[in-house]
Amino acid sequence: MHLKQQKHLFDLPEDVTYLNIASQSPAFNTMHQAGLDGLLQKRRPYLITGSDYFEPVKQLKSLFAQLIDEDNYNRIALIPSASYGIATVTNNIVLKPTDEILIIDEQFPSNYYSWKRLADQYQATIRVVKAPLDEENIGQQWNLDIIKAINTNTAVVAMGHIHWSNGTLFDLKKIREKSKQHEALLIIDGSQSIGALPFSVKELQPDALICAGYKWLFGPYGCGYAYFSETFDNGIPLEENWTNRLDSDNFSGLTNYQEQYKPLANRYSAGESASFLNVKMQIAALQQVLEWTPEAIQHYCKTITQKAVQELRALGFQIEDDDFRTHHLFGIKLPENITPERVKQTLANHNIYVSFRGNYIRLSSHVFNTTEDFKTLIACFSALIKTT
Repeated sequence: MHLKQQKHLFDLPEDVTYLNIASQSPAFNTMHQAGLDGLLQKRRPYLITGSDYFEPVKQLKSLFAQLIDEDNYNRIALIPSASYGIATVTNNIVLKPTDEILIIDEQFPSNYYSWKRLADQYQATIRVVKAPLDEENIGQQWNLDIIKAINTNTAVVAMGHIHWSNGTLFDLKKIREKSKQHEALLIIDGSQSIGALPFSVKELQPDALICAGYKWLFGPYGCGYAYFSETFDNGIPLEENWTNRLDSDNFSGLTNYQEQYKPLANRYSAGESASFLNVKMQIAALQQVLEWTPEAIQHYCKTITQKAVQELRALGFQIEDDDFRTHHLFGIKLPENITPERVKQTLANHNIYVSFRGNYIRLSSHVFNTTEDFKTLIACFSALIKTT
């Protein structure tokens, strides 16, 4: 499937160049309408039925399960944030003082603090695999270093599918093979990849996959998804919500307190995750993402950025080798004679929205972007270089 640009589905002004979906996705029209439908439900609560707390949730979990190539929606939990999902995981891990938790350099804070707390709790060690110094060969060498770092002391490998700030692509298949050899858990943060990059639970077999929902999955802020393997089938949730217990759909028997949870990952869903407003928007969002497909989104982003990447490199910007990065999100390192402050001001003057990470600029695009967006960006950079 080859996608054409889908800007007509969004409400983005013509004079705005939005290359920052990695921070926050814009709502497309059908998702906006779904949110209005959810508001109407709140305005008329007498129309809410018991099944409204459960059936849409099943549909939503099924959609996410389909997206990650998982057959059983009961392995999916609905969470309010990636940090909630990571905390749920660490709440169900016991370590020894000799154990190591392996993470990657400059991991996103929500995928660091819980691991630090866990390591401190058991006097275990956080081991960080640093980014290679050779900036011409980061992705390839980084993957080799990660695989080499997994050893008999490794209890957990906790990392993203890609690096959140520069798009470096990690070879999860080989990392999973090595982690299995040493019986180490593999916990993946998919917040910057799921929805825009193909991912298969069947192929990669992570112990858990945690994902914020407001970026590449187009959900409202305050939603997320988690996949839990059989490793966590009998774990302890962060909270005891009534909807997660067996027979909770029997409203007349709610105070017949139930010892059993619903099967598999249902125990880990956050309270009120059946939020009518959020779930309606999330369903509309995932239906659209599945219609586009991550494969087609990745190909589209590659198509609209290919020429721009060549031109940026020619201007003196450093970008990871194409084989070791993603195309929906990538970082560019500024030439030494251009300060981030000058770039920020110039881009702001032209209504161009990106993310800044030190001397790097993170560019993230989607089907609402076009090659023209990158022409506008490059024109700004060219002007900056000429006046330096």
